[in-house]
Amino acid sequence: MEKELVIKASPTQVEIALVENNKLVEIHKQRTNDNFVVGDIFLGRIKKIVPNLNAAFLDIGPRKDAFLHFTDLGPQIKSLTKYTKKVQYKELNTHLLDAFEQEPDNSKHGKIDQVFERNQNVLVQILKEPISTKGPRLSCEITIPGRYVVLAPFNDVIAVSKKISNSDERKRLKLLIESIKPKKFGVIVRTAAEGKKVADLHGEVRELVSRWESIYSELHGNTSPGKLLSEIDKTSSILRDILSDKFNRITVNDQALYKSLKDYMNGVAPEMVNILKLYKGRRPVFDEYGITRQIKASFGKTSTMASGAYIVIEGTEAMHVVDVNSGPKMQRSLNQEESALAVNLESAEEIARQLRLRDIGGLIIIDFIDMRKSEHRQQLFNAMKGFMHGDRAQHTILPLSKFGLLQITRQRVRPAVKIDTTEKCSVCRGTGKATASTLVTHDIERDLAYIFKTRPNSKVSMVVHPFVRSHLRSGLPSEQMRWAWKYKKWITIRENRSFHLYEYTFVDGNNDEIRLG
Repeated sequence: MEKELVIKASPTQVEIALVENNKLVEIHKQRTNDNFVVGDIFLGRIKKIVPNLNAAFLDIGPRKDAFLHFTDLGPQIKSLTKYTKKVQYKELNTHLLDAFEQEPDNSKHGKIDQVFERNQNVLVQILKEPISTKGPRLSCEITIPGRYVVLAPFNDVIAVSKKISNSDERKRLKLLIESIKPKKFGVIVRTAAEGKKVADLHGEVRELVSRWESIYSELHGNTSPGKLLSEIDKTSSILRDILSDKFNRITVNDQALYKSLKDYMNGVAPEMVNILKLYKGRRPVFDEYGITRQIKASFGKTSTMASGAYIVIEGTEAMHVVDVNSGPKMQRSLNQEESALAVNLESAEEIARQLRLRDIGGLIIIDFIDMRKSEHRQQLFNAMKGFMHGDRAQHTILPLSKFGLLQITRQRVRPAVKIDTTEKCSVCRGTGKATASTLVTHDIERDLAYIFKTRPNSKVSMVVHPFVRSHLRSGLPSEQMRWAWKYKKWITIRENRSFHLYEYTFVDGNNDEIRLG
C-alpha cells in the first residue's frame, strides 16, 4: 500500500491530507488558535459536582467548563490528587516518583463526591475536544505519548501492543522497558517499537520523562487553572502515530513547517527524512495533488462509486445512518443475489473510507441491500472488518441483523469533519441575476491600472478561473499581449480550478496577494 501526506499551511490553519493508494482517506484541520487539543494537560479546579451524573464540571482556564465523569478518574486518582497538592505547595522537590508514597487504588464503583470536593485542584488531560454545545471531556489517567512508547505516571505496569504478535519480540521489549523505565511509571509499548534498539527506546523514555518534569515545573507553586503541557502540533502528532516504512512521500508547502517537520523526523526517524519534500509549485498544493477534487467529490450527502452504486449519509447528534443504493448501472449479467453482494462489498469499502475521512463517531447504522444467503452476509461482515482494519479510531462492528442492518460504534474524540462542497452559481452569485460577461475584462483592466498606478515597479501576476485564462490568452493580439504593450510589463496569468468563473486575484513577486482596498 502506498501512503503519502500532503500538508497545506496558511497563516490561520494547517490542513493535512492522508492519501492511501491515491485515495483520500483522512483530512485533518488545526487552527492556530485552538484552545483544546486531545492530549493537552491542564490544572483544573472542581467547579461543580453533580452526584446524579456521578460527574464534575471543571474550570480549566478557557471559556467552556469541562466535563469529568467518575469512570475517567482511573484507579490512581488518589495518588494523582496527592501529588498535585504536594507539588503546588512545594512539598516535593523532584518530578520523579521514587520516594513518593502512592495511595491505594480507587474503587471502580465509588461516587465522585467521595473523591473530590468543590474548588479542589487536580491534573486532567483532554480526552475529547468540544463537540457541538458540549465542553471538552477530561480524564485523570495522565499519559504522555511518544512514537514508540507511552508514559503513564503512577501506573507501574508495562503493556505491549497486541499488534506485535511475535512472542519473543514481546518478551524482549518487556524486559528492555523494565530495565530503562523510571520507578512508579507505567509504559505502553506501541507497535512502532517492534525491532527497535535499546538506544531508541531509552532516548524516547528520557524525552517523555523530561515532559513530565516540565509539568512539575509549571505546577510547582501554581494554583491557577490553565494549560500545563501542550500536545505537539497536529502535523507532528499524526506523523508520530502513523509514520512507517509504508510512506512514500510527505509534501508540505510552507518553509517554516518544513523545517520543523525535518527537525522532528531527524529525531524520531532520520532514515525517512528523504521522503519529506518542500512544495514550490505555483498551483495550490492541494490542487497539484488532486486533493481539492477528491474533497469536492467525497463530501456531501451522497457519495457515488465507480459502478454507479451510491451511498447516502445522514447525521444527527445521536447517530449517523448510511443507506446503500444500487443505482441505475447495476450489473445485469449477475443474478439479484450476486448483484446485491457486489454492490454491498463495494459500498462497504467506500463507507469505511468515509468514516475515516469525515471522522464520524458514535453509533453508525448501515442499511445494506438485502441478501438472502447467510454466507453472503458473513462475507460482507468479514469484508467490513477488513476495510476498517486501518482505522486508528477504536471501533466495534456487529454482524448484520436479520433486517440487513449493520451497526458500528466508532470512537469520537473531536467534531466530525464537515466541508461544504456546494458553490454559489458562478454566474449570478446566488442572486438569480447575471453580471454581463463583457464586464469581467473591464474590471480586471481597471484593477490593473490601479495597481500599476500605486506600485509602478511591482511584478504582477494574475490568478483566474481556467476559462477566463484561456479567454485572456486567446486571439492576436490577446488581452495579455495588449496589457503588455500598454503597461510595458508582462503579466503572467495563472489558473486556479477552485475559483468561481468571474473570480480573480493579483499577486506580487513574492507570491503575496495584492489587496485592492
